[in-house]
Amino acid sequence: MDIQSPIDRLNSLLPLKARQDQLTAECRKMHLCILRTLVNEGRVPAEEELRVHAGGDSVENHLRLLAVKDLIVMDSLGRSPVGAYPMTTEQTPYQITVNGRVIYAMCALDALSVASMFKLDVAIDSCCQLSRTPINIFMRDERLIEVHPGTGVTVGILWQRPSGVAAYSMCKQMVFLKDRCVAETWRARNRENSALFSLPQAVSLGKHFFLPLVSELPAAECR
Repeated sequence: MDIQSPIDRLNSLLPLKARQDQLTAECRKMHLCILRTLVNEGRVPAEEELRVHAGGDSVENHLRLLAVKDLIVMDSLGRSPVGAYPMTTEQTPYQITVNGRVIYAMCALDALSVASMFKLDVAIDSCCQLSRTPINIFMRDERLIEVHPGTGVTVGILWQRPSGVAAYSMCKQMVFLKDRCVAETWRARNRENSALFSLPQAVSLGKHFFLPLVSELPAAECR
């Protein structure tokens, strides 16, 4: 499969990097601070930590802009961030363990992206969307070290534009499927707008989509 086509399609539906590039330097630093704290500490930074990057503007204004651009996800009151793609502190079916801490990903593709995005070891605990069979994956950077129940695990994507916050709409349609047979059953429900990816293909897609977001982080800060 030519992976460039789905990369382009994903960027057209959710242009995270293009949106990040539109930010001021201070707002980009705040976005990176949220990503770095999520992966390193399994939490979002406190307001006083974010204030270091606010420059002459308020933390609240920066967060509002990041939320409007759907680069971060806010709590139900719209006051504090709970996540930044691909990670969230909200419980989802995509639990990841990174740096000894448990956190969550927005979807199957996001879960497969964290290891290569930050060049870390990541354990993924999830399940098949249809059969509910447990799916466990251990990655080291972009390498798939262990996969259970087997290498037939597939990622299914139903292509759609986000309706509001992508984490609560578009991401719901990016799922793990336990094998190719189950994956074809899933795809038959909407063959025109869906696609199936092997795990290596999904890892490559996620890497090319998310890695540019942290290109400004020094290597030492990605660990």
